[in-house]
Amino acid sequence: MNTIGQAISRTDGHAKVTGTALYSAEHPLPRMAHAVLVTSTIASGSIMSIDSAHAASMQGVLMIMTHVTAPKLPAGGKGGAGSPPAGRILNLLQDNRIYYNNQPIAVVVADTLEHAAAAAQQVRFTFKKEDVLVDFAVAKNNVFSPKKAKDEATDTNRGDLEAGRRGAAALVDAVYSTPMEHHNPMEPHATIAAWDGDHLTLYDATQYVSGVRTTVSKTLGISPENVRVICPYVGGGFGCKGSTWSHVVLAAMVAREMGRPVKLSLERPQMFGPVGHRPNTEQHFMLAANTSGKFTAMQHAVIASTSFMEDWLETAALTTRMLYDCPNQQTSHRLTKIHTATPTFMRAPGEASGTFPLESAIDEMAYALQIDPISLRLQNYADKNPEDGKPWSSKSLRECYRTGAERFGWANRTPQPRSMQKNGMLVGMGMATATYPANRSQASASATILADGSAIVRSGSQDLGTGTYTIMTQVAADALGLPLNKVQFLLGDSQMPKAPVSGGSQSAASVAPAVRAAALAARLQLINLAIADPGSSLSGVPLENILVEDGWLSSSTDPKRRESFAAVIARHGGSPVVATMDAKPGDEKKQYAFHSFGAVFVEVHVDPDLGTTRVERVVASYSIGQLLNAKTGHSQLMGGIVWGIGMALMEETNIDARFGRAVNGNLAEYHVPVNADVHSIEVMVVDENDPHINSLGARGIGEIGITGVCAAIANAVYHATGKRVRDLPITLDKVMT
Repeated sequence: MNTIGQAISRTDGHAKVTGTALYSAEHPLPRMAHAVLVTSTIASGSIMSIDSAHAASMQGVLMIMTHVTAPKLPAGGKGGAGSPPAGRILNLLQDNRIYYNNQPIAVVVADTLEHAAAAAQQVRFTFKKEDVLVDFAVAKNNVFSPKKAKDEATDTNRGDLEAGRRGAAALVDAVYSTPMEHHNPMEPHATIAAWDGDHLTLYDATQYVSGVRTTVSKTLGISPENVRVICPYVGGGFGCKGSTWSHVVLAAMVAREMGRPVKLSLERPQMFGPVGHRPNTEQHFMLAANTSGKFTAMQHAVIASTSFMEDWLETAALTTRMLYDCPNQQTSHRLTKIHTATPTFMRAPGEASGTFPLESAIDEMAYALQIDPISLRLQNYADKNPEDGKPWSSKSLRECYRTGAERFGWANRTPQPRSMQKNGMLVGMGMATATYPANRSQASASATILADGSAIVRSGSQDLGTGTYTIMTQVAADALGLPLNKVQFLLGDSQMPKAPVSGGSQSAASVAPAVRAAALAARLQLINLAIADPGSSLSGVPLENILVEDGWLSSSTDPKRRESFAAVIARHGGSPVVATMDAKPGDEKKQYAFHSFGAVFVEVHVDPDLGTTRVERVVASYSIGQLLNAKTGHSQLMGGIVWGIGMALMEETNIDARFGRAVNGNLAEYHVPVNADVHSIEVMVVDENDPHINSLGARGIGEIGITGVCAAIANAVYHATGKRVRDLPITLDKVMT
């Protein structure tokens, strides 16, 4: 029926705009109590004493849980710790240690949220303070090597770096930095925990219902079969909701002690603490090239911050290893510990921060050699993965450069800095390459054709607002041979067939093949029922001659022989037709390299007197395989670009060096783009199908949109002003000095 790729409006849109979509904190349960976290006001030390008597006597207060009163958990609360995203080191009131400011140190439960919040302010702690280290500039002088960079080696070395550097005609050798940044989805983290005997139900704002189930069961020492996680809607996640954080387990702990459901929602300032962030990075980048522009050496050395609780690495050099053809290359990752919470995945972790120095340095090289930035990139185009020599599963980056440049009007750019002006503003045009790995994991789905001929398809995936409900409905309808309004896709429940975390841009690539397989299997069962049934008009028709369309089966050789889905099921007692199928990667990664690509073009206007920078236009062209929905796909890519604008010009968490607390820990002072900051954005997708990634040829697109944008803006600012800013964000003081 070919609904795949069409610009179908969101199937969940009506529920969202009418307010009937229930987010995690909105599920109504009887006898619900309300919990509020109390968090530390110091960044390093220990709790010496607690005075909670007054708070406990306040109106409506039901419980105050601290490390003194909290139940002791198996393995000290670390039973669920493991490899992220599922398992993290949590703060579960098992001891008196303080590792960072804003760390959970108590939970106050009351009959109303207002009563809980009022009492939480009256719990008094006496701390023993220890030395605090939150200044990344100081901490980076003491680094260590992590065990690995995702699934790759921490460091790499190919060719002879020094030989490539010595023979160069031009050299760029510079240090770039990115600041600490915090996720701020409109929906804060929230959990409702309810026990029924030994069975726990969690309504949790998460990107990974199965991961929460696994982590919570291990942490509490109970069977996974006794934990159910429900999350039908997520109000934004961007990586922070990919892991199970402390508040989820704490909600379960207090609910078990109370014997009644408990709701725990983080306040906005608490989003700047126990639920992760993008860490600081300092990135030393060296690029050497010969007179024709061929790269002869490339070095990318990354230092990133992590916590004193857990090592987490921002893998910023991974993109450098694969994006361009360079015979001599060296990359490295190092960590340094500071007294903050543990960092985590934040939209395009590693790639967003790592493409900034890579694509900036290439622009600097283009100026040094007086070569057009696109031509320089094409001169070093990687026709296969430089790391292992594998061919790309598909790659249309050349077409992205061409179509993007044409639509943007790149040919009208004069290359000299400060050479273009408009209405008294300095005009700059910059570009950069975008890329993100094409990830895929095992997923399962079930398809049920009901007695009325409609279908319900299920998978325990998540929809972060990205369109998963819609694209899976399209895939299922296409495979079943049903109109869209006859198919309902359900997700967000750990009791459904298991699906991976909605992170790493893998949900579409992983879940869609499982949905398709389950739908095709159910359809085949239905066809076999019909052709084996003497009472069917299709009895005895060869399987290969059966056509399926719009909820009807028919013979391709005799169209009069036809029967509806409902009629076939009715003659067999009305029992639904059910199929459950798995879909998983095979040996494709042993044969091919999987990545998506894009080209981002930006025009900025810079006030020559004030240094203010506005992004006037963005044109971006992407190579992403089969696009499953033109409308939701466009929104995804555009949203990534908007975030790139914020990352380039605004986002930065400012930490008080004395106390380790975010001083701009709210949406008033943590700046992100608003409508007035976003002007023209044009997104294009080149016609492409990846025959190796999965049965639909579709790769994920949730994160590629942010990559390359920061560098493209920085390159445009340089073109406008002649000022090369290597430290994000690009604020007016950096442009003026």
